[in-house]
Amino acid sequence: MKFYNSTNEIPEEMLKGIDLTYPQLTYLLETGILYDNTYNEKTVPIISGGGSGHEPAHVGYVGSGMLAAAVTGPLFIPPKSKNILKAICQVNSGKGVFVIIKNFEADLKEFNEAIKEARNEGIDVRYIVSHDDISVNAYNFHKRHRGVAGTILLHKILGAFAKEGGSIDEIEQLALSFSPEIYTLGVALAPVHFPHQKTSFVLAEDEVSFGIGIHGEPGYRVEKFEGSERIAVELVNKLKAEINWQKKANKNYILLVNGLGSTTLMELYSFQYDVMRLLELEGLSIKFCKVGNLMTSCDMSGISLTLCSVKDPKWLDYLNAPTGAFAW
Repeated sequence: MKFYNSTNEIPEEMLKGIDLTYPQLTYLLETGILYDNTYNEKTVPIISGGGSGHEPAHVGYVGSGMLAAAVTGPLFIPPKSKNILKAICQVNSGKGVFVIIKNFEADLKEFNEAIKEARNEGIDVRYIVSHDDISVNAYNFHKRHRGVAGTILLHKILGAFAKEGGSIDEIEQLALSFSPEIYTLGVALAPVHFPHQKTSFVLAEDEVSFGIGIHGEPGYRVEKFEGSERIAVELVNKLKAEINWQKKANKNYILLVNGLGSTTLMELYSFQYDVMRLLELEGLSIKFCKVGNLMTSCDMSGISLTLCSVKDPKWLDYLNAPTGAFAW
C-alpha cells in the first residue's frame, strides 16, 4: 500500500502540498505547473518537466538559481503540450525561455509542440535534449540515450548561469557544451510497484538488473547480486568504456550517486565509497559529488551513477552556487 488516495489524484495532491509548504512556490491548479513566484524577470527563465514519479525531479528543483518553473504530468506520462505552453508563457518576460527536455519519445512530442506554438506567438524559446543514459537495448544493443539523473546537472548549471545574467544565446551555448559530457548508468534490485498493477519486470530476491530506466524499463542484463562493490565495478567499467577517460588529459570529474526511490542513504553512501575507491585507482579527481534520491523511479530499489568531465572550471562554480530549490 502507498500513502495516497488514488494514482490519478496523487500528482495534483502532491503539487498542492508543495504549494502549501513553500511560500515562494505557486501551483497553478490542474495544470501541473509549479513556478517560483520570486523569479527575477530580468533573467532568462529555465524550465523543465516530465511525468510524475521521479520526485524530487522536477518540482524540487524550482527555485532561485535553478528552474523558474516545472511542469508535471501523470505518473510516468509527460505533461500535455498546452500546459507546457502555459508554463513558458507564465515565466516569459521578453528575454527568451530555455527548456530542458529528457530524451523520451513522448516527452519530445509534447515539449516540441509547445515550443513550436510558443515560437509562433513570438517567444524566443531554445532547448536542450538531455540524453545521458548509456544503457543499451537488450535485444539489439542500440544505445538508448535516455534523459535520466544527469539532467539535474543541467538544471543547476544553466539555472545558476541564468541567475548571473547569461543571455539566451549564452545559455544555449553552455547547454550544448555541457550536456554531451554527462554519462549515466543505472541498476535495480527491485522494480517499481504500483497498487493493482503488474511490475514491468521481475527480479528474484538475489538478482540485479543492469541498465534499467526511470520509467521501470528492464535493463540489458540480469545477474546474481554479489554486493555493492561488484555493482560499482560494473557501472564504473561501463562508464569508462563510454567516456574513454584513460585517453584524455582532463581527469577532473563531477559525480552523482542517485537513489531510484527506496534506496536508503546508508546504501547510497556505502556505494559511493566503493565508487570513489575505484575512481581513485583510475586516476580521476572528483571535484564535485552529490549523493541522494535526486531523480527517482517511484519506489524502485536501485541506484544510478553519473559522471561528467569538468571541461570548464566555471561549471563547478555554478554547481556550488546557492539556490532556493528545496531539493538541491
